[in-house]
Amino acid sequence: MFVSQALMRSVIPRAANATRCVSSKEVFAREEKYGAHNYHPLPVALNRGEGVFVWDVEGVRYFDFLSAYSAVNQGHGHPKIVSALVEQSKRLALTSRAFYSDVLGEYEEYITKFFKYEKVLPMNTGVEGGETACKLARKWGYVKKGIPKNQAKIVFAKNNFWGRTMSAISASTDPSSYDGFGPFMPGFEIIDYNDASALEKALQDPNVCAFMVEPIQGEAGVVVPDPGYLTKVRELCTKNNVLFIADEVQTGLARTGRMLAVDYENVRPDILILGKALSGGIYPVSAVLCDDEVMLCIKPGEHGSTYGGNPLGCKVAMAALQVLVDENLAKNAENMGNILRSELSKLPKDVVSIVRGKGLLNAIVINPKYDAWDVCVKLKENGLLAKPTHGDIIRFAPPLIINKAQIEESVEIIKKTVLSMGSK
Repeated sequence: MFVSQALMRSVIPRAANATRCVSSKEVFAREEKYGAHNYHPLPVALNRGEGVFVWDVEGVRYFDFLSAYSAVNQGHGHPKIVSALVEQSKRLALTSRAFYSDVLGEYEEYITKFFKYEKVLPMNTGVEGGETACKLARKWGYVKKGIPKNQAKIVFAKNNFWGRTMSAISASTDPSSYDGFGPFMPGFEIIDYNDASALEKALQDPNVCAFMVEPIQGEAGVVVPDPGYLTKVRELCTKNNVLFIADEVQTGLARTGRMLAVDYENVRPDILILGKALSGGIYPVSAVLCDDEVMLCIKPGEHGSTYGGNPLGCKVAMAALQVLVDENLAKNAENMGNILRSELSKLPKDVVSIVRGKGLLNAIVINPKYDAWDVCVKLKENGLLAKPTHGDIIRFAPPLIINKAQIEESVEIIKKTVLSMGSK
């Protein structure tokens, strides 16, 4: 793990020749005036990050307990990943897939051997990975399973989240995602999460080609399924000749204490979707992995992306994956997560009713008499950044490089904040 002396300072000295820094209020006002109003950010204006910390434009330091929704597993500005970005950007950044590059094949060999699949289809964002997986599943359903044309169905779990494209919101059960954007993608069916009986019933339909599921539901509030659920998913999909698609965009890449969350039950999905930390937060990179039986159903011209598989992204992804291995970040996530949950479980129940998670993907559920947004604002004032989801849930997901002393310091901030809320 890398630790800089600069991380120990709460305020960064500004360079003598630096241009005038805008204030936080100026940052907020400018975005409000010129940007789309499709986000409601916490009131903090960041301009620097290193390791587990970020600093705002006034130079105040914060623990980052969101990690860009688990994209920054390796920590902000990891030198090995930054070096890969800089060096490759000097050589060749983008070719499109109209031509070969000397880097794409190197990356494809690296990542397929890393995760033990025969093929990879490189994309850029997590939601593109989900779209790609759905297209692969449908094509496989028609070519291999013999589903009648335009009749393929994909099953999803209630409260899933994999983005906000038209397909993603068509699979959503959250009105804030889908309301006002219909009509929706046909052929999507929703069942309860963590319900093997509901899945067994849904898979009786011979037109079902796939079941796409998060091993742990992140955006829903870090909902961890019962032990054995993923094993049963694998069994049912195999039995019914249905593809098991694991959306590991947020749960994968050491976040939960294993390289993949499915590793907790030693199950192998037919299609694996990766993103976020696949680049360590440096550059948009996602990937869909599967074997030839599925991947080779798609032919030239049937799917692609101008930036997908670009040399810059490929080098960054290889560096990001290697950091996870070299620094044993899955094990650190497991150890630090155990400490974090143990301490969080001691918080007063009149404020924090539930603590749940695996590794360093964790959440607390705030008692309805308090507002999770207000708790996050107070956490920010005390030096820690987190974000609420679904009104009463706060995720705690720091970079996986965090050490015990930093966890303990973070816990003290959380305790101080929660106790101040409870005293009101």
